[in-house]
Amino acid sequence: MTPHPIQDAVLRVDRLSVVYPGGVTALRDTSIAFRRGEFTVLLGLSGAGKSTLLRSLNRLVTPTRGSVTSELGELGSGSALRQHRRRTAMIFQHHQLIERQSALANVLTGRLAFHNTLRSLFPLPRADQEIALSCLARVGLADKALSRVDKLSGGQQQRVGIARALAQQPAIILADEPVASLDPATSVRVLGLLRDICKEDGITAIVSLHQLEYARRFADRVVGLADSQIVFDAAPSELTDAQLERIYAGRSTTQPANAPAEPPVMLEPSLEMSR
Repeated sequence: MTPHPIQDAVLRVDRLSVVYPGGVTALRDTSIAFRRGEFTVLLGLSGAGKSTLLRSLNRLVTPTRGSVTSELGELGSGSALRQHRRRTAMIFQHHQLIERQSALANVLTGRLAFHNTLRSLFPLPRADQEIALSCLARVGLADKALSRVDKLSGGQQQRVGIARALAQQPAIILADEPVASLDPATSVRVLGLLRDICKEDGITAIVSLHQLEYARRFADRVVGLADSQIVFDAAPSELTDAQLERIYAGRSTTQPANAPAEPPVMLEPSLEMSR
C-alpha cells in the first residue's frame, strides 16, 4: 500500500516489514503517514500487526526492512531518534507503573527525558513537580497525587498513565491497547478523556484497539490491519461490512498457529524515555 497522501505528516512509514526470530512476519511492506493533531485508531484482531506498527513508530521494534521518518529526520539510532522519543509519549495496556510509588512519583517519570542521568538521581525541580500535578489535575486525579498506585482502580491507574504521558509534553502519543483490561464504561471514559486532551493540545494520537465500537466513536481515522498489513485506511464512517470482514477475518496462512505474531516488549517506560 502506498503512503497516505498527507502534506503535514508528522510521521511517515515507508515499506516497513518486521520479521521476528523464527520467521514470524508481524508487519509486511507497510507504508503510511500520520497527520498532525489527528486521532488515529489502528484496528484489528490480536496478531494483526497493530502493536508492531505502533512500536515501530518509536523504534521499540527494529524493522527488518523499510524506514520511519519524523519531522526530525529518518529514525535510526542517532540524535533524531533520541529527540523523537523525547517528544513521543507512550501509554501501555498494563500501565507500566511503579505500583509501590505514588501517582505523583509515577507522573514525574515523564519528566526524566528533560534531565541528564545524574540529575535524575535526585528529586526533580519544583517546576517539574508542578507540571506533574497539573497533569494529574487534567485527568481528574489531583486528590490522588500522594496515593500509592496499587491502591487505585484500573481506570485510575490508566489515567495516571495518561498523566505521565502528558508530563512529557509530547507532540505524539502512542497508545497500545490502552483500554483492553478495563470494563466498557471505564473504557469509554478513558478514551474520551484521551481524545479530548489530544484535541485540546493538538497532539497526534495513534491508538491500537480491537473494539470496533470504540474506533467508530472516537477515531478521526481508522487504519485496519489484517494478516500483518493494512487493509483499510479512511474515516470510520466509511467502514462497510465487507471491509470489516477483511479486518476481522484476515488471518495469516504462513505463520504457525501457535506463534505469537507480536511478542511483548518488556520495557520500563521511564528508562526508555531517558535514552
